[in-house]
Amino acid sequence: MNFNENVKEGLRSVRANMLRSVLTALIIAIGITSLVGILTAIDSIQASVNNSFAELGANAFDIEVPRPMGRRFDGRDDKTFPPIQYRQAVAYQDRLNLDAKVSVSAIVSVGAEIKYESKQTNPNISVIGANEYYFVAKAINVAKGRSFSPYEQKEGSHVVVIGYSVADVLFGKSDPLNKVVNFRGGHYRVIGVMEESGSAPGGGNDRTVIVPLENGRLLAGQFVPTYNISTVLSNTIDFQMAIGEATVLMRSIRGDALGMPDSFKISRSETLADRLASVTGYLKIGGGVIGFITLLGAAIGLMNIMLVSVTERTREIGIRKALGATPFRIRQQFLIEAIVICQIGGVAGVIFGLSIGNVVAVALGGGAFIVPWVWIMLAFAVCVFVGVVAGYYPAYKASRLDPIESLRFE
Repeated sequence: MNFNENVKEGLRSVRANMLRSVLTALIIAIGITSLVGILTAIDSIQASVNNSFAELGANAFDIEVPRPMGRRFDGRDDKTFPPIQYRQAVAYQDRLNLDAKVSVSAIVSVGAEIKYESKQTNPNISVIGANEYYFVAKAINVAKGRSFSPYEQKEGSHVVVIGYSVADVLFGKSDPLNKVVNFRGGHYRVIGVMEESGSAPGGGNDRTVIVPLENGRLLAGQFVPTYNISTVLSNTIDFQMAIGEATVLMRSIRGDALGMPDSFKISRSETLADRLASVTGYLKIGGGVIGFITLLGAAIGLMNIMLVSVTERTREIGIRKALGATPFRIRQQFLIEAIVICQIGGVAGVIFGLSIGNVVAVALGGGAFIVPWVWIMLAFAVCVFVGVVAGYYPAYKASRLDPIESLRFE
């Protein structure tokens, strides 16, 4: 018997013992389902996270003043740097020679009280002055209405985009758009409501109101805020070069002397994305271990089934040996049969794993349907490995049977 004939014989044996083969393949399928399903779900969630950070700014970086940690070194306190001034932020925005959108913002107040007719919020509302690119840089979605127009931004119009909690307290179920609210001694027309942040730290944007940057400067009064700058690049091909150019430009604007450290810091959103990627990496390892344990149980079950098959076909093995089949061909026949059963289970497991993994990912807030070809190829390779490991001892046992004793077996 040659290799092709052994493959055909393996398929015939599977068909002849259909129920047993299907049950054995299902054992393998469960193991592959757990492996592919977990890894698919993790990949889908990771893709969703990456897309979110792409929108939020894996292609963006922020410029802000380092905050002193309150520590002392050699009897000296941490160095305190002057805040980024409005003119410096605007100069950066005007002089930056990159294909990018520059967001400039400042926290004007953290304890404002917003009023509408007889209703008012608690005095815990943050007021932020920002330009029109702030919503893009911070990935803020406006659920109702719109954000600022360039004209409103330039003129410092008395318009405001409010957070979900602010809208809920002041307006309840009624439409807040074009209503006039009061805070910090000014009247502002509501043009938009931000999407609910939910359980984000500090309430996210739910307890925030955003006014045009020019208007925010007036609201600050005698208080001199530090301005935060976010640069959103159109592409990330030359990300490091862009950071280098921004650093040189900002040092020039801030007047940092040659050889002195930067009086500002540049951070990128990808840092957090990398941390999440490391977490999902651990999840993949955990998923792989779970899948391995399940496949180990499947391999033991397959080995048991193959030993039963060898016992049932002892007479058949004796006939094949009497007709000239070598021990190598006998081993090859049973190994191929084990691999065929594993591959059938592998196909079913991949289908189930893809379906379950993507459904779980969507339920957990993951992205669109994905097909992780790497894990699929790995699954089929694992099936071959499991088939060889589980089938080798039964195949070896079959090849060592004495043909005379085998022909006598009833």
